[in-house]
Amino acid sequence: MSLGPCEIFEVGPRDGLQNEARPIPVEEKVALVDRLSEAGFNRIECASFVSPKWVPQMVGSAEVLAGIKRRDGVRYAALAPNMRGFEDARAAGADEVAVFASASEGFSRKNINASVEEAFERFAPILEEARHLDIPVRGYVSCVIECPYDGPVAPAQVAAVADRLFAMGCYEISLGDTIGAGTPDRIARMLLTVRDVVPVGRLAGHYHDTHGRALSNIDTSLSLGVRVFDAAVGGLGGCPYAPGAAGNVATEAVNKHLTALGYETGLDQDAILDAARMARDMRGD
Repeated sequence: MSLGPCEIFEVGPRDGLQNEARPIPVEEKVALVDRLSEAGFNRIECASFVSPKWVPQMVGSAEVLAGIKRRDGVRYAALAPNMRGFEDARAAGADEVAVFASASEGFSRKNINASVEEAFERFAPILEEARHLDIPVRGYVSCVIECPYDGPVAPAQVAAVADRLFAMGCYEISLGDTIGAGTPDRIARMLLTVRDVVPVGRLAGHYHDTHGRALSNIDTSLSLGVRVFDAAVGGLGGCPYAPGAAGNVATEAVNKHLTALGYETGLDQDAILDAARMARDMRGD
């Protein structure tokens, strides 16, 4: 019996590759996105218009967006941390953009060299311009469970940031367990607080698998009504500003898990497995 639809938002080509040591050529990134496009995803995050000084792996994002074979029904997303990034993403043809805030001050300062309040000041013109241009904006919240600099993060802090992003116009809020510290109990407490201020249908789970608990955290999220989950093909990922963080939960594992439970993802597992092999080859596994 089907339990209904569940969507996997593929973040491997952006969030996954940003932490790899080997400079990955544009043509390899394009090939990975093209293979993922064939798997049936509705949304693929494949570019980031941040300063190459801070995230050198994202150099060439405009070339990636120019080189991919765009498929009907797929939105190709890009990260845009400030107005310059938004303008570059728009010029490169990104179908949607994402902004990212932190639930902790320590991570915000390390990750984007700005306080949480300063980050929101940067987002305001992006949301305003995107609204005029009818470009969807997704909001990320980092460190929803624990921060590598500040320690445990209170659910109320997460809710406050998520509420503010949603009120500014982000169509969906992705809740990131950046260092994989989440347990089902902690994830539940966080979600119960956040869904008081943001409709659960507008929430997504973004769980790193540092301690092998990501699938259990997805199960807890499903029980509370979440139906969108970020994942990175091949388990790519980590964060350059979150020491010790392992990769995002692997797309192939999430898809297998969700379909075994009875959810419909609309994805081709064989195509995902092929893309996972490509991803592992790109990082030399």
